[in-house]
Amino acid sequence: MATGLTAEDARQSLSAHAAERGSELRQKYGPRLGWTELVRLLNDRAFVRYPCELAFDAQPLLPGELAHPVPQGQRPEDGFRICVHPSFFGQLDRVPALVLYQLVLVNYGAFACAEDAEAFGAAALGLSKEDYYAGLCQLAESLPTPPERGL
Repeated sequence: MATGLTAEDARQSLSAHAAERGSELRQKYGPRLGWTELVRLLNDRAFVRYPCELAFDAQPLLPGELAHPVPQGQRPEDGFRICVHPSFFGQLDRVPALVLYQLVLVNYGAFACAEDAEAFGAAALGLSKEDYYAGLCQLAESLPTPPERGL
């Protein structure tokens, strides 16, 4: 008797697909994904499903959040503005790791989870998922501490 896919099967399939796409991205854009390659990547519909622009803007970010894709309209086809914390403006070599994580949300929407983003980003950068995640944690720890708000 054949059984259908479980939610866990679908989750593993998406994570595996994201890792495969990350590996393909690495093959196309090379072992060092820098700022120039990132700008080209954002215009490559084979890897970035919807139009994206980058902005160094912390306003839509939650405290401690490094980056986040903000929809530009009601439909994904309207594009996204990937907001990156402005503290990385002077560290453009670190921005690709942040943006790769967000591209999973752009490409897969609400179906994507952190594990999918880690699989994609790690494969694209040629890292283990653990090393990629540790690098993101280091970047998060480098963010300036927001001022305390009074009551």
